[in-house]
Amino acid sequence: MTLAPAPSQSLAEHVVAVEAGAHVIGLAWLGPKAAFALADGQVLLTDGREAARVAPHPGGGILVAARAGDTLITGGDDGRVVATAPDGTSAERGKEQGRWIDAVTGGRDGAIAWSAGKTVRTRDGKGQLRSFTAPTTAQGLAFMPKGYRLAIAHYNGVTLWFPNTDATPDVLAWKGSHLGVTVSPDGQYVVTAMQENSLHGWRLSDRKDMRMSGYPSKTRSLSWSHDGNWLATSGAEAAIIWPFDKQGPMGRAPRECGVRPVRVARVAFHPRALVLASAYEDGTVLLIRLTDASELLVQNATGASITALAWDDSGRSLAFGDEAGHGGLFTLPS
Repeated sequence: MTLAPAPSQSLAEHVVAVEAGAHVIGLAWLGPKAAFALADGQVLLTDGREAARVAPHPGGGILVAARAGDTLITGGDDGRVVATAPDGTSAERGKEQGRWIDAVTGGRDGAIAWSAGKTVRTRDGKGQLRSFTAPTTAQGLAFMPKGYRLAIAHYNGVTLWFPNTDATPDVLAWKGSHLGVTVSPDGQYVVTAMQENSLHGWRLSDRKDMRMSGYPSKTRSLSWSHDGNWLATSGAEAAIIWPFDKQGPMGRAPRECGVRPVRVARVAFHPRALVLASAYEDGTVLLIRLTDASELLVQNATGASITALAWDDSGRSLAFGDEAGHGGLFTLPS
């Protein structure tokens, strides 16, 4: 992948506008189509030429969304967890009667997980359901990259749970409210976003704690580089990128890329190259090459914060959506 070094260069002419029509909660690429999960309960499927709308949560709203294999998993205020396929068909995967879905995530082989309050459920690729009661409300979920194991963020730490065994769950303890969780591609690090405008991490090999602080606001978006050596985060007036090569970020300063007078809202690393998509609260979208910090503009400021950002598996196309119901599909020029 090549990026020209001049920050003034723009790729905006390669963006196809998307009119989502409602706040974009999340999105995922399902093959050649981008699936936009919308707050009004609908999902918009588009390849930039044709678009279709489906309603996996009729009469309700989507609260959370995640990709799981070739489907988009959505959780709503109707208590339902629904999988939407690229052809627009949808299937209910779970239901929590009278409760809101707080978090969803997808794993290997079609596995999914969701939470409602302290209740956490997993469904493997064969449809087998398992349940776990977290110590407090489960705020974030992430499958470990190897095996069938789920990281559950909650108050005072993270629980690592094997759904298909009777083994006692492992607890990574740290006082405070943990709002989200991510796991490094090699499975060696677990990192949470905290209420206190900071991150906390654990190196699983020796249970070493890592505290990453200094953010002016909460970190809502985290993304690992394809090689696992970098963790990009939102929450500041630049993309804050922590080093995770060698022994992790302890005692090492992060990189700050894409500095602007507004805060970064979403980050997404390219799936094959050290290139970061960084999206801001004013609607600006940049591509940043880590090797030399060069920048390319994908979208100018629109006044609406970007709320969803995702690359396709090939790394050729990037989709983004905002709180005002607008978005775009960008394809790298040949």
